[in-house]
Amino acid sequence: MSMAQLYQHFGLDAQTIDFIGHALALHRDDRYLDQPALPTALKVKLYHDSLTRYDGLTSPYIYPRYGLGELPQAFARLSAVYGGTYMLHKSDAAVVYDESGKAVGVSSEGETAKCKFVVGDPSYFPNKTRATSRVVRAICILSHPMPNTDNAHSVQIILPQKQVGRHSDMYVFCCSYAHNVAANNKWIAFVSTTVETNSPEAELAPGLALLGPIDEKFVSVVDVHEPIEDGSKDGCYISKGYDPTTHFETTVDDVLDIYKRITGKDLDLDSKDPRLAEQQQDM
Repeated sequence: MSMAQLYQHFGLDAQTIDFIGHALALHRDDRYLDQPALPTALKVKLYHDSLTRYDGLTSPYIYPRYGLGELPQAFARLSAVYGGTYMLHKSDAAVVYDESGKAVGVSSEGETAKCKFVVGDPSYFPNKTRATSRVVRAICILSHPMPNTDNAHSVQIILPQKQVGRHSDMYVFCCSYAHNVAANNKWIAFVSTTVETNSPEAELAPGLALLGPIDEKFVSVVDVHEPIEDGSKDGCYISKGYDPTTHFETTVDDVLDIYKRITGKDLDLDSKDPRLAEQQQDM
């Protein structure tokens, strides 16, 4: 059964279908409608499970205080525990290859760190990636919460493609000084989407209209790259560029894909789940 047939079975209207497919299941376009229904049903279940994971949650999303920079910091600390070393401010870092074209190290400031393979973003691997799309993104500074959000300190809004007359969704995210990412009484908002015209900034108008008065706005248009090969031949395991989504599901999927490409197996975090550990102890 396709997802379209499942919707038809329950007699859902167009707006409800848009809400389920794009806001709950986080599909970025409507191609999923002709695909099997089970993966989308599991995506909706994930949304529900995330919403009920911790007591007191009113959203399935969790945003770290001090911003996303806390995540690599946490990784750095854990990496150090297992003998890893962080070397920062290496703007001249470059991948070193042997005669066969396989990555064997990373060089910087005249020194080379040897390795079996290299993991990095597309900027470190010229000629090994291809551009798949372009993203226009506006970062806005506000002096107020977003209108019609009950003065919320954090907001995630997805504008389904059909509701804004587009081929792809638009994403609006906002956080505030309460998350220690902005000055007191300031909010930071992001509006992003896939470029579809020759006037990228104008495409953001529906999302920007939701923000209210804007103190300052910074707009960028960037190409989104992805690796041409999987890395098994040349030892270069390359991540994809950031798409317009603000919920980071695709980024997590990319990390899981890189892990499987390197190790040959899926990442299993169930053994690290404290709730499962408690359940096993109680059995």
